[in-house]
Amino acid sequence: MRAIRLALLSVFLGPLLAACATSGALTPSASVTTLMAGWERHFGVEWVAEPDGSDARRLRGTLSVFTGDPVMDLRLLGQALDAEGRVIGQRLAWAGDVGGSGRVSFEIRHLPAAERYRVAVWDYTSLQADGKE
Repeated sequence: MRAIRLALLSVFLGPLLAACATSGALTPSASVTTLMAGWERHFGVEWVAEPDGSDARRLRGTLSVFTGDPVMDLRLLGQALDAEGRVIGQRLAWAGDVGGSGRVSFEIRHLPAAERYRVAVWDYTSLQADGKE
């Protein structure tokens, strides 16, 4: 019986531990802009780039939740891009918690002056309306 429990435990925990080990290795880059594929269906992001000191820029905006489910621990990725679309600077910023169908303001500071910018949802925890994750 103990062997069966250990086998079942390894079947369930093995993939979970492997996923945890690999997900921590992902960092933002030109090709990796989110850990949450399809985030655009759940959120809307509006923002503007503003001066933030002499050579830096700040991205200031609002994120809206479309799903109706509360979101916790939301992080955004702001990237500064050159004329060819290469990332020349990036920052992760906490946007915090957002109620279902709510909005939250955000700032991503200290990005370099650039040709253009982009903002993406990096990651978050979604809570179902009944309180289950």
